[in-house]
Formats: sequence, C-alpha cells, structure tokens
Amino acid sequence: MTNIVLFLCEGLVYVVIMVTLLHLRHRLGIGVFIAALGVMHFIETYLAAVFYVQLPFGVISPGSAVLFSGKLMMILLLYVKEDAATVRQPIYGLLAGNFLTLGLGFILQMHQTVAITPERSADLAFIDEMGWLMLWGTLLLYLDSLIIILLYERIGRWMRKSLMLRFLACGVVVLTFDQVGFFLALHAVNGVPMDVFWGGWIAKMGAAVFYSTVLGAYLHYCNHSILSVSRQPIGDIFNTLTFRERYEDLLSKSGRDMLTGVLDRSRFEFEAPRVIRDAAASGSPTSLMMIDADHFKSINDRFGHIEGDHVLKSIATAIQSALRQNDRLFRYGGEEFVVLCEGLDHANAVARAEDVRLRVMSDVMTADHSIVTVSIGVASTPGNGTTAMDLLSKADVRLYDAKHKGRNCVVGNL
Repeated sequence: MTNIVLFLCEGLVYVVIMVTLLHLRHRLGIGVFIAALGVMHFIETYLAAVFYVQLPFGVISPGSAVLFSGKLMMILLLYVKEDAATVRQPIYGLLAGNFLTLGLGFILQMHQTVAITPERSADLAFIDEMGWLMLWGTLLLYLDSLIIILLYERIGRWMRKSLMLRFLACGVVVLTFDQVGFFLALHAVNGVPMDVFWGGWIAKMGAAVFYSTVLGAYLHYCNHSILSVSRQPIGDIFNTLTFRERYEDLLSKSGRDMLTGVLDRSRFEFEAPRVIRDAAASGSPTSLMMIDADHFKSINDRFGHIEGDHVLKSIATAIQSALRQNDRLFRYGGEEFVVLCEGLDHANAVARAEDVRLRVMSDVMTADHSIVTVSIGVASTPGNGTTAMDLLSKADVRLYDAKHKGRNCVVGNL
C-alpha cells in the first residue's frame, strides 16, 4: 500500500509542477516548461531501466508508469493550450539531445581513464546502454506524440464536449503502444521478464486515468474554451508536427529565380525529364515553348538595368497570366523563358504561345510607354523528339527562325 501512495504522490507532484510552469508560460516563457520536460528524460529512462517496485498487480517502475506517462500527457496538454508548431519543439529537442548523448558516449569510451577514488570508476558500459535506451525511448516518444495529437483530433470529431474523455482515450491507446515498444527494448537489453510488461501496462492505464482526471479538472478550472476540434485538417497538423510545411515552403522557394519569382533553369533541368518521361509513359503529349524578349539589350542600354529588371518581371507576369494552371514557367537565362506544357499537343501549344505573345505585347511597356514584344519557338512530343533536350533544341531553332522573320511572332511546325 505504501508504494501505491508514493506513486500517487509522485504523480501529483509531477503534474502540479509541470502544469504550473505551463500555466505561467506567458510570464516565465515557454522555454521553462520545455526545459523542465527535457531534464526529466534521463531520470525517466534510468528508472525505467533499473528501478522497480512490487505492487499487488505486478512489478512497476515509476520512471515509466509515472514520469514518462506524465510527460506524454503534458505534451498533449501543451498542444491543447498552444499549437502543433509549439509542441514539436520539445519533441525534436529531445530527439537531437539524445542523438548527441549517444554520440558523445561513444567518444567518451575511447578515453584512457584513471581512478581518482579507490573502487570508483565511470561505468561507461552503463552510459552506452543508457544512451541506446534513451534514444529508443525518444524515438518512441516522437511516435507517441504524433499519434496522441492526431488521435486527439480524430476522436474530437465525435467526442467534442469532454476533454477529459478525449485525454483518457488517447492516453489508453498511446500508452499501450508505448508499453509494447519500450518493453521490447528492455527485454532485449536487460532481459526483463514478461510480468514487468503486464504490471507496467496496468500502471500506465491507471496513470492515464489519473492524469486525464487532473488535467481535465485543470482545463475546466481555467475555463479552457477550445472544446471542439481544430479547424486545421489533420493532414496539416501532421505536416506541422513533422516540419513538412517548412520543407514544402523551402522547396517552393528553392529553384526559383530571385528576380522574377518563376522557376529557374536548375528546376527545369530537374523537372523537365521527369514530366516528359511520365507523359510518354501515359501516351499524352508534352509541348515546350522557348520565349525570348525582343531587343532587350536596347532596353538596358536606354533605360538602365533597373528598368530592364522591371520589364523582365512584367514579362514573366504576363506570360504566367496567359498559361494554364498546370503549365510550368522557367527563367532559362537572361531574357529567355521556357514553358513546359504537360498534356498539350502541338496545335494547341502554338495557339497558347500566340496568346502569350499577345498578352506580353498588350501588358508590358518600357518607361517611355513603348511596347515590348517576344519571339517564341514551339516543339512537342512525339513529333519533335521524346526527351527534354530534343524539345529544347528544336524550340531553340524555331525561336531563331522567329527572330529572322522579324520578331514578335510564334514559329512551330505547322
């Protein structure tokens, strides 16, 4: 009975301190809560590995049943009080810190140490063992955190009015998953028996009830108003938790021309072969336009490069406005642009190029209100080749044909 009371005291102390730090985050800063969450990770893993007590229903470690379960529920509470972009900070911080611990532990084992105190020396094998367990525990925590937040939102679709029940359902499911995962590591590393799994699982179910009750009461006490599900789609929440939205934002900005904002030559060289290959495999045509601004050097010479840059941006905007949504516009170099038109046959591509020519002529002017024109060469699969280089070479030849014909025209093979 004493051990059960102590477990409850440990859980109460943990939840009161952590909730207080979270509640005061606007005064103390969210970093205080996150740092406290991270500092506890070592003792959680250490206790889960070596510190067990006997309860009526099995052998249990407070590190796993009390502290780790509490941490997972605190992460869910942080999500409820803040958002996915905030809650991912401690998750990735713990992951990075434990990779660092593992790496430094590996280097430390290469030292030749001396004993300063008789019969006392560093147990580097234990540090190494703890490093692997901490890493495994953190990877599990990463998965646990994703699952518990996404599950919280999914359950909220039909359980809108009770945060306490949502916390409980999420805790039961995810702590069961975690118990299976961490027990497998403990069994492999330390050879712990099966009764530790069952005792730990029962204790974690009790922890889910305890933390759900306390956190539900706290949210009710502080008049937390967000009882419905998030307005964000679950896929967007997952993207935020995994930094995918940052990756997609970076990808959208990389490979873009800094002046005009359209895709650059490197993106053409990356995307064009794939687009043309996929189109050929599906039996659909692909067309390519090569566009060059007429007499552009004279614009720079007469008005300067700043005005020239302004004209280039205007040309890019005009071209883009005359294209379909799935057409890709690239700045190929200088005043040359390339358009890749997936699923567009040659006749329609020439007609589209004529629309581009007319749009530039009507929308783009120099500083003295002179019109700006472009010349365009068009090539298409399969008649002009089946690779990006085939189309590029043929369109380039036709572009120069357009120049020789007096500029401000479109040349295809029609």
